[in-house]
Order: sequence, then C-alpha cells, then structure tokens
Amino acid sequence: MTADAPDLDYGSIGALSGALHGRKVSASELLEHTIARIEALDGPINAIVVRDFDRARDAARAADAALGRGERLPLLGIPLTLKEPFNVAGLATTWGFPHFKDFQPAEDALVVSRLKAAGAIIIGKTNIPIGLRDFQSYNDVYGATNNPWDLGRSAGGSSGGSGAALAAGFGPLSIGSDIGGSIRVPAHFCGVFGHKPSLGLVPLRGYSLPPAPPVPGQGDLAVVGPMARTASDLALSLDVIAGPDETRDGIGYRLALPTPRHDNLRDFRILVIDTHPLMPTGDAVRAAIGRLAERLERSGARLARASASLPDLAESARLYMKLLNAARSPRLTPAALAEAQGLAAALLPDDRSLQAERARGWGMIHREWLAIDAARLQLQQKWHQFFREFDAVVYPAASVPAFPHDHSEPFDARQLDIDGKLTNYSDACFIWADPASTCGLPATAVPIERTPSGLPIGVQIIGPYLEDRTTIALAGLIEREFGGFVPPPTLSAAQLAR
Repeated sequence: MTADAPDLDYGSIGALSGALHGRKVSASELLEHTIARIEALDGPINAIVVRDFDRARDAARAADAALGRGERLPLLGIPLTLKEPFNVAGLATTWGFPHFKDFQPAEDALVVSRLKAAGAIIIGKTNIPIGLRDFQSYNDVYGATNNPWDLGRSAGGSSGGSGAALAAGFGPLSIGSDIGGSIRVPAHFCGVFGHKPSLGLVPLRGYSLPPAPPVPGQGDLAVVGPMARTASDLALSLDVIAGPDETRDGIGYRLALPTPRHDNLRDFRILVIDTHPLMPTGDAVRAAIGRLAERLERSGARLARASASLPDLAESARLYMKLLNAARSPRLTPAALAEAQGLAAALLPDDRSLQAERARGWGMIHREWLAIDAARLQLQQKWHQFFREFDAVVYPAASVPAFPHDHSEPFDARQLDIDGKLTNYSDACFIWADPASTCGLPATAVPIERTPSGLPIGVQIIGPYLEDRTTIALAGLIEREFGGFVPPPTLSAAQLAR
C-alpha cells in the first residue's frame, strides 16, 4: 500500500468516502476487496451469516455511476452489514429460530431504506443469539460467532456478529440493536465503537419478530443503533438513520438534536463509576477505567468519583430487571408464561435478588407494569437533575473482557467467572445495561485499552436524554487523545485457519 492509498481493510467511512470521491478506488473495487476479505477470513469467525454479494455488486456499479455524475451522499459506495433481525427484502430473517429459516420479508426495514437512500451497499447480515437473549452469538440456524481477538471467546451478544465483523475488517459500519447491552457489550468485547441511542430516536419499523408485519411503533427499552471503528462514523451514521417514522410521528415532528455540550475535554464534567453495589467489577476492567480517569484528569476534564445526586444504582438495577423481562415476555409460549408466573408467585415478598426481579417481570400484569413504569419516570427525573451537575458518566460496559464460550444449558444455571468468583451469568451480564436502558439514555461504547493478554477493554459513556451528540463527542475526544480501535494483531487467513 502506498502512502496515499486508502486502507480498504480498516479505513473509516470518512477516509473511504474521500478515496471514492477522489477516484483512488471505485465502489466496485472497494466492495470486491471487502468480499474477498470476508471469504478469506470469516470461516472461523462466522460473523456474516447471511450474504447478499450479488445484489451488492449491482449496488456498487450504481454507486460508481452516481459518483461519476458527481453525486454526494453520506454513505455513497460504502459497504456495510446489518444485524440479522433487520428486514431486508429477499433475505432471510430468523432471529436465530430454526422455524423461521424460510421467512423472507417483502420489504426493507425503515432503517435499511434510509441507509440505501444514503448510498450504502448492504453486503449481508450478522450473527446473533437465538431470540437475541444472550451475550454470546450462537444459534442452530447459523452456528456460533467467535471473537477475532481470541476464537475461543465470545464476541458478545446480541450484536456479536456485528462487533466481530467490524474488528475483522468486514466493512466500516454495522447496525445493531440494544435492550440489555447488546451494542455496548460486543463493542467492549471486540474493541470497537457502538452507540445505544436515546429511546425512540431511531425508528423500529421492520425490526420485529417474524412473521409480524412491519408497522410503526416504539418498543419498551429496545433501540437500534450504529457500530463502527471510529466515533465520527457513529455520528455520521446516526444522522442517516435517526428521526421519526415518516408514517407516524414524522407526520408532525422533525429531528433537531442539540449540539454536543462541549468541544474540549477540559470543559467536560464527568462522573467515573467503576463499581456497582450489587455486582463486582473485574480487576482488569476496574484498573483500565482507573487509568482512563487519570488520563482524563491530566487532560483537564473535571472529574468526580462519587456524587450525592447519583440515583440509587441498586434500586435502578432491580427496576430494570423487571422491565427487561416484561418487555421480552411476549415471546414466551403460553406454557412458558404459565411456568414463569408460577415461579414468580412462589417468591417471598422480601426476595429482592436480581433473579427474583427478572422472574417477576416475565408474568407481570398491566397494573403492576404501570406501577413500575411510574417508578421509572421518577428515576428519569433524577437523572435529569443529575445531568445539570454532570455532562456524562463513564461506566463499565461489562464486568470482564470477552469471556470463553459457555453454551451450557439451562441458561439460568450458568455462572460467570469474575476474578475467580463465580457469579450468576444473567446478573453479571445484564446489570451494566442499566441505567441507560432503563431510562432511555444515550450510551456510547468506546475502546480504551487492552489486557496484558491482548483482549480489548471498553467503557460506555452515558449522557442526558436526546443528547446523543454529547456522548459521541466525548467518545471522539477520548479516541483522539488516548487511542481508539486497533486491529487484532494475528488476523490473517493463515493464522485463523489453524
């Protein structure tokens, strides 16, 4: 590669767009390079499980014609991937369930339509856990996705295929989703960036369990958002996919997100949290956050390690566990729902463990849900007050770096090793999704360093509701000052084929 040649493996959207506009590479050449890399390297990773290369080639030729006419679109000629549950006309959408393997939607999800309208080239869809309910991406339809940094470890879930694809250099952008850390955890495990948008910012039409028709609507807790290798690419892609559904809220509303609160690190007021009252944080994650805090302070940021205005994290986590399983309960079969309701009824009233709160959430009646939602509204107001004092919270994305695969059943019996102490798997994984998920707050995952054994470590930056540009801007400043994504050092066809 010459000094001025674009990096076709790991270049940012901005760099690749510049190369396309400057005629240093064509959209068709960029696509063929990406396809060749996927075919050479993805076998043992298994990130891109639904491929659409032929139609992508047609789209690349159309992009080249548009570039030749001098057209300029945000993603013109850029190859990207999508998480498997997004509807793409003519491609399978299964959510990892074998009984949906033959389902093909008739139309694109709204987010997909917006990406295509911005000139993007869809090359395929990435792997997930069955029903999107795990922090490892494996299912009986597509198999398991492995982490490019260590094939014996999870790439995360439920957007694990997207995180692995980005780390492996299979395009500069992937669109994921997040209800329980499903963008943030894969970003942390794979050393990439991810953004969980404010609730409702990106429309969900066409992101629904088959064979449900694509109707406008907003889920509870669930969002869709971008994953990339730079903060600037998060900002660019969010601008493409965000905004109300034209057939619903968009009839009367237009998007007008506020600008970032600050442009310099020294102006940010940041609360750094590295522990939780209900869950240990692994030494590697806590030490990395400590070093980040030191670097932020040396850069002039106004830092705090505690605040009386911080909402109660233990109560928030309990609230979240109920809301999480209530939101996921429509996927239960009648028999599973009856079993869940029986388990909840047998709980002692003073059992406030996270497992108990999740059990209560599965079978919650609407009257109970309304009471929980009222508590959430009170919690949202506390965060609103908190963000008058602070601009952002630096928070763990997970207790540990990427952990070894564990596909054992039953799921609820799994345990996660945190520095030699076994902890309930669901508790340890889901707890860090709160409070951003509970209160619909934006959260941007950013890589900060690696463990001595080479595994990536990231953090999530949580900010005020609808101030998504603030969390992405702070992620960009951290990236610029302290480094961001780096490719896995052993990622080559020969080494991965061993």
